[in-house]
Amino acid sequence: MTKLITRGEAMNYIKDGCRMMVGGFGLVGCPLTLVETLLATSVTDLEIISNNLGEPGKGLGALVRQGRVRKGIGSYFTSNPDVAAAFNRGELDIELLPQGTLSEAIRAGGAGIPAFYTGVGAGTKIAEGKEERVFSDKRYILQEALRADVALIKARKADELGNLIYSKSARNFNPIMAAAANIVIAEVDEIVPAGGLCPENIVTPHLFVDFLVLKEGG
Repeated sequence: MTKLITRGEAMNYIKDGCRMMVGGFGLVGCPLTLVETLLATSVTDLEIISNNLGEPGKGLGALVRQGRVRKGIGSYFTSNPDVAAAFNRGELDIELLPQGTLSEAIRAGGAGIPAFYTGVGAGTKIAEGKEERVFSDKRYILQEALRADVALIKARKADELGNLIYSKSARNFNPIMAAAANIVIAEVDEIVPAGGLCPENIVTPHLFVDFLVLKEGG
């Protein structure tokens, strides 16, 4: 059975230098209670895999302002000008991936696939330093899969076993991240008894979830 823990206890699994996946597109589908709790710790030197690093001063964006993110891997950083400013000052390393490539790299990490070829980005700066091959007269670049030490994800509802369902577009990157990290902590709005979720609605099976945290106010 998945263990219900407090948001403070969840922070014990995030260490300095940790490689962390965080769900969400902007603030939608982001585990904001967990991120806000992380802000209250002294954990730093983080490498964060997320579509974008929050918004200015909000969500992961607050960690960026505090200088606690060493590297961001994602696809849509322009919604947070603080990210560009920190990068230009040499305070933040950025690895920019096309959004489909980012999704597939995370999915591959969860599926045990070490790398894959994609035509997206071939012949551009994204291809710099990556192996290239030609298939059927088309250039492809080799993209390594992505995995993390810890994934912080957000779901609408869980049962006591840790099976998860999501709310509309807040589903985004959360399910694939749940399969691609060594420790998965899911922030949920509500927990129901085992059997309280329709099996056909379950997106993330409990085997991928280590801990549940109730959303603040949940």
